[in-house]
Amino acid sequence: MAASSGYPALAELQGSDFLSSADITADQTRQLLRLAADLKAERTTIHLGGRCLGLIFSKASTRTRVSFTVAMARLGGQTIDLNPQVSQVGRGEPVADTARVLSRYVDALAIRTFAQEELAEYAHWASIPVINALTDLEHPCQALADYLTLQEAFNDLPGLTMAYVGDGNNVAHSLMLCGALLGVNVRIGCPKGFEPSAAVLEQARSLAAGHCQIEVLHDPVATVRGAHGLYTDVWASMGQEQEQQAREEAFAGWCLSEDLVAEADGRAIVLHCLPAHRGEEISAGAMEGSSSRVFDQAENRLHAQQALLAALLAN
Repeated sequence: MAASSGYPALAELQGSDFLSSADITADQTRQLLRLAADLKAERTTIHLGGRCLGLIFSKASTRTRVSFTVAMARLGGQTIDLNPQVSQVGRGEPVADTARVLSRYVDALAIRTFAQEELAEYAHWASIPVINALTDLEHPCQALADYLTLQEAFNDLPGLTMAYVGDGNNVAHSLMLCGALLGVNVRIGCPKGFEPSAAVLEQARSLAAGHCQIEVLHDPVATVRGAHGLYTDVWASMGQEQEQQAREEAFAGWCLSEDLVAEADGRAIVLHCLPAHRGEEISAGAMEGSSSRVFDQAENRLHAQQALLAALLAN
């Protein structure tokens, strides 16, 4: 697929893990987005010949679960849901044992869990590709869909600015890393005390050196001014529900509203990885307005993951 179809950098990804946005090169990231666009427009077709993807999801999911399942189906493969609640995974079987057994049954694993360390342990013991379907540290598949959506709106990504307002969480981390690879300026705007990981910020700035800027700001207007992509996420991620009230108080004034949209570039698009709480992190007007690409972004999870699976699994 990759070498013969004009995606030479993707040939190197066959059999690899995808645990972080930084696990792949700038060229591979760009070619994944191009392959996703070609698959979406039906300019190319890839068939995986009955390969099987296993899903291990310890966190609730709608878009990630469905988009991976449909992506495999469109590639001629199938998906098996290894729900921890109905398998030995949820009864304390060691990851080392689970990973080695599942490597004999399926061709790849997409894992959605809490600790990045657990994901890394699966990758260590598995002899098949392991994909990060979300951890507390990163959400790299989401970032691929996000930048595919920005690319659809502006064609060329280098030099654009992605402005994220909200908690410096896993989504913010992957936005920084993936943006740095693609030459997109990324601004993370958040209240003090809710900054992204210092280690991830340093890693993103190292990747961005010389071709784009990665910034952390503490003013929502300064964050979005002149930006091309306006992005937010829930203020309390999965596992932080008990902090909801405290976070609502801390994030007062940080709602992505029509007023903030007006501060951005006139062509700016509004993004949200969903599920959204209208009236909290995003206003109903921004969510449903003419600048919103939220549902295109959700659809692009399917196309980006289809491209990723093709790169990891195709002969």
